Amino acid sequence: MSQAPSNAHRLLWESPVLPRRGPKPTLTLTAITDAGVALADEEGLAAVTMQRIAAAVGVTKMALYRYLPGKVELVALMTEAAMGDAPGLDTVAGGWRPKLHEWARLLFAGFVRHPWLADTTVGARPIGPHELGWTEQAVAALLGTGLRAAETLDVVATLASHAKAMAQHAAAAGDDTAEEDLTGAMGALIDGREDRFPALAATLDALAREGGQDDALDFGLTRILDGVELLITARTP
Repeated sequence: MSQAPSNAHRLLWESPVLPRRGPKPTLTLTAITDAGVALADEEGLAAVTMQRIAAAVGVTKMALYRYLPGKVELVALMTEAAMGDAPGLDTVAGGWRPKLHEWARLLFAGFVRHPWLADTTVGARPIGPHELGWTEQAVAALLGTGLRAAETLDVVATLASHAKAMAQHAAAAGDDTAEEDLTGAMGALIDGREDRFPALAATLDALAREGGQDDALDFGLTRILDGVELLITARTP
């Protein structure tokens, strides 16, 4: 037996039904959602409360409950809005591999713009058409490659996890030099302790000569896709 759709599911997938009783609604779900996204972007997801959102849109907390049941539904709408429309990959030439590389980079950019998405896109949760559309695009890129269904979904999950992890790392550092900052901190700690960490000291010394920092996103995507390509090649008659 299928479960009845939750309130969040209805808000994500069905046209909203305006309250029939009481004062005429003066707000829209879009305005409420936008206020939540703006607050989460500025102060983090923990700052998003029904009280704060009510104040942001100029109504009382009780009035806000006329539009949506609570924070669970609000966060679902915020996630859907922040994900945005899925990218169109048809214009990306070269087959499944460049399509997935572009898909993952765009996903990474979204997580950087909205760092709190890393917390709202894990585990069992209400999923909206935008988020599902992103998965659809990645799965479509792999159709006809010979991968099994479970492998296709695992590839998408692996790419998404890498994009999310790199975005979290960048958000924690606060800028685009996260990897450089980390290696600089390690270098300072190792200075004078090279005999204790010889391999790391030698690697950081080589890095200083060779360069190539802050490339973890593309490096990881390339290695992941290398492995997928090997698997696809092995499956090709």
